Amino acid sequence: MNQKVAAFTCTHSPNLPELLHQLNCSLALSTYQAGKVVLISALNNNRLIQLPRSFPKPMGIAAEGSKMAIATLSEIIVYNNASRMAANYPQQPDTYDALYLPRATYFTGEVDIHDLHWMGEVLLAVNTRFSCLSVVDHRFSFMPQWKPFFISSITPADQCHLNGVAFENGKPTYVTALGQSDEPEGWRKNRETGGIVMEVASNTIVAGGLSMPHSPRMYSGQLYLLESASGHLVCIDPASGRKETVLALNGFARGMDKVDDYVFIGLSQLRKKTGAFQDLPIASKSIFCGIVVVHLPSARIVGHLQYENSVEEIYDVRILPGMKRPGLVSAQKAEHRMAITTPEQDYWAVLKQEKNENQGGDPAIA
Repeated sequence: MNQKVAAFTCTHSPNLPELLHQLNCSLALSTYQAGKVVLISALNNNRLIQLPRSFPKPMGIAAEGSKMAIATLSEIIVYNNASRMAANYPQQPDTYDALYLPRATYFTGEVDIHDLHWMGEVLLAVNTRFSCLSVVDHRFSFMPQWKPFFISSITPADQCHLNGVAFENGKPTYVTALGQSDEPEGWRKNRETGGIVMEVASNTIVAGGLSMPHSPRMYSGQLYLLESASGHLVCIDPASGRKETVLALNGFARGMDKVDDYVFIGLSQLRKKTGAFQDLPIASKSIFCGIVVVHLPSARIVGHLQYENSVEEIYDVRILPGMKRPGLVSAQKAEHRMAITTPEQDYWAVLKQEKNENQGGDPAIA
């Protein structure tokens, strides 16, 4: 009789725990396919542990300082790290060195937010359904801030599949889209080579002919992004539009963040229930779902984590610096009502007997 494999079982390169431990950070990844945000940490130099939390269709994650925000199907949930309360978390005392508590929820409606970034205390969202950059506002579902020049009006038609934004010096600098179109879902007609990069300030296209670009990021003054359909990490010269392939990856690449010289990139499998992606260049490769670690100066893959079950697609990957083992308290569970925080003092209230989502502890990675 075959032994049942635990949900979210994964394997990893032997050096990954040591690398996370050395970099003094944890990872946060979102998988809308599995309906989870997963925090991955190193218990020591030899062992990883993961903490999955349930959300309806989680996509973009914004993490900066003590703040975290998660874009879901119809809401953006804002968390703050109450680090002073972490060690005394009643459900698992002496476990966490950071503890994200829910602080606010914005009801956006189903606007299909992809990337999400903090801009000071303001949340900037890549609003894919309405083809614009928008900010979160308590009065409205969103406040439009910028749209591509070829989008005639801000309507819920997903004309170009605007999906990513790169920040530099605290400002949105470049965006990616899967096509230049003003027709409803017009990007689908040429998704394999129709991708573009635009400069926000000038509202001009600086590079084209890209293969489903995602996750643009500015690292040391250079623009990097992922060509998902070909599985490539590329560097773009905005002045000339020239593209240089940095590294070929073994999966549908989407979600990227950097700490020191290491870039953590999410890889997804192609969707099994549809043949829509089977004609993409990546379809001919042997691909897996998980995370690869790239040493950027040498353009080499130096570590990986691979899911064996439960997770087939990853959307976003974020570094949580300075956190050896963060916890995240669900807004849907009773525990968050116990937490009372003030600028000076913190309190844990008494919790009535309720079933805890994390009963039995966090699932360790073999």
